[in-house]
Amino acid sequence: MLVLYNFGIKIYYFLICIFQFFNKKAKQWFEGRRNIFEKISSKVDSNAGCIWFHFASLGEFEQGRPVLEEMREMYTDRKILITFFSPSGYELRKNYAGADYIFYLPLDTKKNAERFINLVNPQMAIFTKYEFWYHYFNQLHSRDIPLYLISGIFRESQPFFKWYGGLNRRILSFVTHFFVQDKGSKELLNSIGVQNVTVSGDTRFDRVAENASSPKQFEIVKGFCGSSNVFVAGSTWPEDEKLIAELVGKYTEWKFIIAPHEIKDEKIKALISLLPEGKAIRYSEAQTLTLAENKDQVLIIDNIGMLSSLYQYGKIAYIGGGFGVGIHNTLEAAAFGIPVIFGPNFNKFLEAKALIANGGGFTISNADQLQDVMQKMQNETVRTTAGEAAGKYVQESKGATEIILNYISERNG
Repeated sequence: MLVLYNFGIKIYYFLICIFQFFNKKAKQWFEGRRNIFEKISSKVDSNAGCIWFHFASLGEFEQGRPVLEEMREMYTDRKILITFFSPSGYELRKNYAGADYIFYLPLDTKKNAERFINLVNPQMAIFTKYEFWYHYFNQLHSRDIPLYLISGIFRESQPFFKWYGGLNRRILSFVTHFFVQDKGSKELLNSIGVQNVTVSGDTRFDRVAENASSPKQFEIVKGFCGSSNVFVAGSTWPEDEKLIAELVGKYTEWKFIIAPHEIKDEKIKALISLLPEGKAIRYSEAQTLTLAENKDQVLIIDNIGMLSSLYQYGKIAYIGGGFGVGIHNTLEAAAFGIPVIFGPNFNKFLEAKALIANGGGFTISNADQLQDVMQKMQNETVRTTAGEAAGKYVQESKGATEIILNYISERNG
């Protein structure tokens, strides 16, 4: 199986080499790893010792960020090194001030893993949620370097729990300790003989609660909202935007903030074409004076880095992605104590199920269902009750970071 794994890595690299000529992210992935070891060697002092955090992408970074920032305070004598697999994580956080070094992760080959570990010489490694790389994990294990997986989530459909998952189970054996989100994940790991597991919960709750307590302020957005009720739609895709556009035309007394998942100019123009003419304005073109006149009904966010704080202005949130591969971050909105609406593809997301169960979340499959939920939310009492349920869920689910840090500090000084 290891032979097939190594072959698969080579095929993946070959495909990236081809697609870089046609795909921006593939090009960033390829260029970001060009001369990567020379970059690492020139910046990292291998004698200093570091704590290595690896994140697949931006979402995992935000998920693991509470642990990273607390550990930076705990271990002031150690450097913090971050690696990303995806350009969508690296390119947005390559200048993050909370780390001493930030790199792309070299491809998982035996030679690369040996060279990387030799150069950075980590004192411990922390991976968030997933990404199981055989050669990196093996190198850490063989050198007795503690390796922790935080906010892990496991499902029965994964290869670890199948008859053909021998190599996958071997990768798990290299992990020093697992911190998982729920009892189901612990039971699955226990069923294959993995006992070094703690149910800690999800560190995202700590992150979103912290963000909601001190969100960024945007004067232009505040001016746009005025005294109106506001519907905030985050990380939307075209399928979501078609449904939301119908709400705009029907609920003219509401203001709408839409933050699309993709902000390419053609995507923004396509969104504007769905909306009532003359009712939408792009954030990049907005001015406080114009917004103060209160003529615009829709504010389209055409830049990045704002969404997690935009929910503070909302009375209702809609989270995109549920008509595609899966919904985006519902917790960022729930942390502000507002009802959360999302599409039908949410079954892999424990927090979405929990929000539905406690009355803070609502799933819809078509325009009529979205209209029905929106109509219910016109009742302020109903809306407030749902929002309080969402906020309560976030507050009661905090604490994963503390559990993880207590365990690690007890065993690593």
